[in-house]
Order: sequence, then structure tokens, then C-alpha cells
Amino acid sequence: MTRLAAVIVTYNRLEALKQTLNRVLEEVVDRVYVIDNASTDGTAEWLAARRDPRLQVLRLAENGGGAGGFAAGLAAAMNEDDPVEWCVLFDDDAWPEPGCLARFREEAAGLDADDTRPSALGAVAAAVFYPNGTICEMNRPNLNPFWHAGVLARTLIGGRDRFKVTDTDLAPRAPARSLDVASFVGFFVSRGALRGLGLRPEAGLFLYGDDVLYSLRLRRAGLRIELWPGLRFAHDCSTMGEGFVYRPLWKIYYHCRNGVQIAREAAGPIVFPAALAYYTLVWWRRGRSCPAESRGEYYRMMWAGLRDGLRGQRGRNDGLHGAALAPVRSGR
Repeated sequence: MTRLAAVIVTYNRLEALKQTLNRVLEEVVDRVYVIDNASTDGTAEWLAARRDPRLQVLRLAENGGGAGGFAAGLAAAMNEDDPVEWCVLFDDDAWPEPGCLARFREEAAGLDADDTRPSALGAVAAAVFYPNGTICEMNRPNLNPFWHAGVLARTLIGGRDRFKVTDTDLAPRAPARSLDVASFVGFFVSRGALRGLGLRPEAGLFLYGDDVLYSLRLRRAGLRIELWPGLRFAHDCSTMGEGFVYRPLWKIYYHCRNGVQIAREAAGPIVFPAALAYYTLVWWRRGRSCPAESRGEYYRMMWAGLRDGLRGQRGRNDGLHGAALAPVRSGR
């Protein structure tokens, strides 16, 4: 039977973590790594009282965001003397639906998780839904339009939705299909990608885009990513406002800063300037969804993110947040 580890990142969301971890420990899973991003809400004490032998807790000295947490968790999983064949990543406000992990273990049993040859399967994405059963848009997988001429043409004519998988693709009985990008909610990654190729999420991204860049780099390494829609995750996320504007607004900084690198890697050096101009226009238009009193702050964060992205800056930017915008949260 394929061995599977869950990697969960948390920061100051103890009540959400309790629900998620209890659900996961009811599943058929070999190890569960919880990465505590230096929480201050009693998370460390609650985790210390858990007695399940599958549970391993890694408490970081400071909050490294989702990117830093996943990088640390995967490093810990692969540094074991006998690492599992697959790891599945998700936030503390997400969880697999009952039977999801057992189903993956069964369907992955015939796969060689150490295979790093071109076109080998390196990652599998689950279909992600809100708890009410509607599709979670922020976790909808997609193709990279810059790698597919037909998809690029449809995107230029019909907009960004044209490079994302459809509702039909996410139906429970839909067949598996190839992807270029999937989110770190229900993201199953092989030991071959993690250990054989040494691919890791970029910890310095802090928040947002770590999953996109990791997916693109995995694909550039020649491995496949597939959507298995029979695998279902729930994501009780509440960090988005109307018009795809993050709450709190300082998160826009990381979305745009890391988005510069996404545009560079997705489009390639020649098309990068045009791709970044398009992304910038999209971000600017989203700012119009902000209430008038916070619109200036949105654009300040957006332009600062673009500037620092072009400079290649990484890590947390606590000076930009300001005291009123703290504390930093690791969730997406």
C-alpha cells in the first residue's frame, strides 16, 4: 500500500486546526506533520497534548507564512530515514473529505513514486470545494496559457477563466486530466519530485504564489501534474473579499510581489514584459472593488509589491504592514 503523509501549516487558528487535525487523524494516513508558524494562541500547548503516534509537530521560530511552512514540512518528511512515497499539502482551514486519502493510496499503489523520468507523474491535485459544496475558485487548477497556443488564444479573447479547468472537469466521475498549476490544498506530491529532483517550495515567498511557482517548476522538470476529481477537499477560507480583493489588504503586496516571478516563469523572458503588463492591469482593475476609503491603501500595496518583485525581494516585509496590519497570518 502506498504510504502517505499529510503536511499541514498553521498559525494562530487553533479552532480551525482542531477541526482539521481531528478529521485527518480519522483518515488512513501514515504520518501527519503539523508546522506551527510560531503561533501565540495556545496551538503549541494543544498540539503537545495530542498522543497519536502518527503526529509530528514542527514549531518554527518565527512565522514563515504558508511558503515557509510547507517548505519546512516537506523537508522534514523527506529527511526521515524511511520517507513516505507521497505527501499531501493543505492549510489549517482545509481538510480531505471522508475516504479521500484512502482512495488516493489505493489509486497510487501501482505508481512508482521515485520515477523522475520525463512525463512521470510528479503530483496529483484534488478537487477543492467550499464546505457548502460549491467550487472553491481560488483553488481551481489551470493550464499555463503561455505553453499552449490554443489556450492562449482563448484567454486573450475570453479572459482568464479560459485557462482554468471547467466545472465538468471537477465533477466526481470526470476522468483524470493534465494540469500545469494546482494549489497547495489537496496537492499530492511524489517522493521523486521532492527527493529525487530536489524540488521544494520557495520559502522566501512567504504568502501566495508558492504553489503556482512550484507547479510550474515541477512541469519544467518534465514531470506531470494530474487532476483526480474523485479526490475531494473542503476549504473553509475567508481571506477574500468581493472582487477578488484580499482581507486584510496587506496581502495584496505579496500577491503582486510574487506575481512578478509567476509572470516571468509562466511566460518566459521574451514574453515576460507583456505578461506582467497584463497582470498589472488585472490587479489595478481589482482595486476598483475596494471601498473608497481603502482604495489608496490597496494601490499602495500593489505598487510596492510590483517594485519589490522586480527587485527580486523575498521574505516578510513587516515594515510595510505597519502595526495596524499585524499579525501576519499564514493562511491563503
